Amino acid sequence: MSSESTPQRPKPRVAVVFGGRSSEHGISVVTAGAVLRAIDRGRYDVLPIGITTDGRWALTADDPERMAIAERSLPSVEQVAEPGTGGVVLPLDPGRRELVYAEPGEVPKELGEVDVVFPVLHGPYGEDGTLQGLLELAGVPYVGAGVLSSAIGMDKEYMKRVFTSFGLPVGPYLVIRPREWQADPTAARARIMDFAAEHGWPLFVKPSRAGSSIGITRVTGPEGIEEALATARHHDPKVLVEAQVSGREIECGVLEFPDGPRASLPAEILSTDSHDFYDFEAKYIDSAEGVVPAELTEEQTARVRQLAVRAFDAASCEGLVRADFFLCEDGSFVINEINTMPGFTPISMFPRMWQATGVSYPEIVDLLIQAALSRSTGLR
Repeated sequence: MSSESTPQRPKPRVAVVFGGRSSEHGISVVTAGAVLRAIDRGRYDVLPIGITTDGRWALTADDPERMAIAERSLPSVEQVAEPGTGGVVLPLDPGRRELVYAEPGEVPKELGEVDVVFPVLHGPYGEDGTLQGLLELAGVPYVGAGVLSSAIGMDKEYMKRVFTSFGLPVGPYLVIRPREWQADPTAARARIMDFAAEHGWPLFVKPSRAGSSIGITRVTGPEGIEEALATARHHDPKVLVEAQVSGREIECGVLEFPDGPRASLPAEILSTDSHDFYDFEAKYIDSAEGVVPAELTEEQTARVRQLAVRAFDAASCEGLVRADFFLCEDGSFVINEINTMPGFTPISMFPRMWQATGVSYPEIVDLLIQAALSRSTGLR
């Protein structure tokens, strides 16, 4: 036998990309902190890259403790970015995977190859297919849904259209498109009034392409419509109006294993006296209580897990999804939406549901990275 030792293969290098230009910037930073804390450094090299609120890619400190919610305030990439005015550039060359750091007036510095990107951005400019398209052009594998499924998962109108085409039950809704509003806002308001006359109050007015319950208003009568529309349109010119679906709020996680997608045990979101619905503050600031696993019958548990995987497949998802449902009084389930990059914070429901199912947070992260490494970029 040779006395020379076998060269050790380099560990896969994972770029954790977070932050971004959307209103969910702070939650993305919190999620990144949790992921950085969970990645097995014995198996992976890690490079944290933050996208600032104005869209600049920046090297950041590998310091998860600085990425947590503190005194009811969310962190930002600017708070953890390395000093300097330079930015990180991803060459759009499928034959190369080297990241480059460039400063004004300086020769660009290569940061080395990246084997896989773990994008933990929420909302537009990250979770909606835009970043996924960039990574496809660059030929870099990445965690989670592809371009089409990311776009479907972000646009609540087309998400519902896809679900309906696959036979999944959705609640009543209407859409106010930008051109319709610009052409005749009076007619748009009249459509909402007709919708309320048919389905009753309250209505939920929300941006069609946003997440974390940002920009959503629960409207109990005609007098609240104007302000609700303005709030939603502040985040997205396309507005979704939904009728209330009476029932219990049930969530279910879907995770991609080597043999295909599987659903977690479901959870139930409990209503609280301090919030009209499960809004942004209830989710992330006040830590509204969720029961994991949900108190359901065996048949109900099996049914919602089946529906969650069907939703995952209907939208051609990969990696992970959190599917949100209503359990109606007649025992039927109505799907509300899916989230292709659900909140991954320590208190988020997705990791809590999987922990109850027997998969730890670090195992979730490892499964997602391995699934991404096993896929090639290109048409899916």
